[in-house]
Amino acid sequence: MPLDLSPALVDAIRSIHLVVFDFDGVFTDNFVYVDQNGVESVRCWRGDGLGLRALDRLGIHTAIVSTETNPVVTARARKLKIECLQGIERKLEEVEQLRVRHQLDWRQVAFVGNDTNDAECLQAVGLPIVVADAHEDVRPLGRYTTQAAGGRGAVREVCDMLASVLSSPKPSSPSL
Repeated sequence: MPLDLSPALVDAIRSIHLVVFDFDGVFTDNFVYVDQNGVESVRCWRGDGLGLRALDRLGIHTAIVSTETNPVVTARARKLKIECLQGIERKLEEVEQLRVRHQLDWRQVAFVGNDTNDAECLQAVGLPIVVADAHEDVRPLGRYTTQAAGGRGAVREVCDMLASVLSSPKPSSPSL
């Protein structure tokens, strides 16, 4: 992925040690399939796992914080080997607990969201990220907006962008 990021955004990325993702509309395309027995299924992007592993290798902590309580979220998180907190009505409180547990400043946290229930988190973190098809009320809150829509490679795009910046050497300051 070609990166044309502002120096300020690159600096913000270099500070990140924790990335928290919403699930529905970020890992998924925001559609839900319901069978005749009421069992829900969602569609996710298979490549997200490789992106998350790249962040793991760089020592970046990741987590899902979802309002939904659904076995499909648990199953996907387990497969991706990512911490998952579900049934969370007040997402900001959970993100705060993750931040404190990892002994981080808000500037060291990124949040990836797509809808109005993500607004508080997007406003609190150092690197707010929204997916391309985010709700119009939260789009302005993103410091970075993915090119990919939720469930169509947005998580992988975020992971690849962060990994690209974090694994590249920091430019040296010019000598005076």
